[in-house]
Amino acid sequence: MSELSGLSALVTGGTSGIGRATALTLARRGARVALSGRDEQRGEQVVAEIEAFGGTAVFIPADLRGEASARALARDTVARFGQVDVLVNNAGIYPSGPTEQMTEADFDAVYAINVKAPFFLVAELAPQMAARGHGAIVNVTTMAAEFGVAGTSLYGSSKAAVVLLTKAWTAEYGSRGVRVNAVSPGPTRTEGTAAYNGLDELAASTPAGRPGTPEEIAEAIAFLAEGRADFVYGAILPVDGGRTAV
Repeated sequence: MSELSGLSALVTGGTSGIGRATALTLARRGARVALSGRDEQRGEQVVAEIEAFGGTAVFIPADLRGEASARALARDTVARFGQVDVLVNNAGIYPSGPTEQMTEADFDAVYAINVKAPFFLVAELAPQMAARGHGAIVNVTTMAAEFGVAGTSLYGSSKAAVVLLTKAWTAEYGSRGVRVNAVSPGPTRTEGTAAYNGLDELAASTPAGRPGTPEEIAEAIAFLAEGRADFVYGAILPVDGGRTAV
């Protein structure tokens, strides 16, 4: 029997990059997967890929720019699958640039998607998990939340908030069977980072000496979602080629 057979998962930002790889990985391990995003065509393509190998998936469009959108996504997933056993807070945006060039609109957009959306998804779903006595929440953060990098003040600070939320939610829900952990990726080659000219240079400074792949990040997320990680609570797992270690 596959590790996640009989469980239902919600993956935000599941139409590309790390989210897509995570949706595919969880489905291959037996989970029924709801994936959210703004691009319906790409979402349905991921669903088709999952169904092609015998998995179960649905695409639920969501912009995740406020409490109402986040709670609606959670409720829609519960309506489709009956419950959510695994929540992967992956959706995020990551503009870079000097602090003085960032506008209030930039600030609000980043914090809405990177912080507010996971906050209210957890607010909606974690109490239900706690009532059942089990559940797994995996937040996707970034190595830029761990140390200062010029040009990442907005993105890095939003993900640093998610690091703290991971620990706070562990304190709040852990004793009731809900494991909350985070994966902290390093330089990863995705559609979203394709335009970043410094990716290879940044990755060359890591012990691994190369960018990661979405599939490598997804494997770490899947591990934290599974029963093999039953004694892992409140962890921030670096999957960054060793960047934060040196």
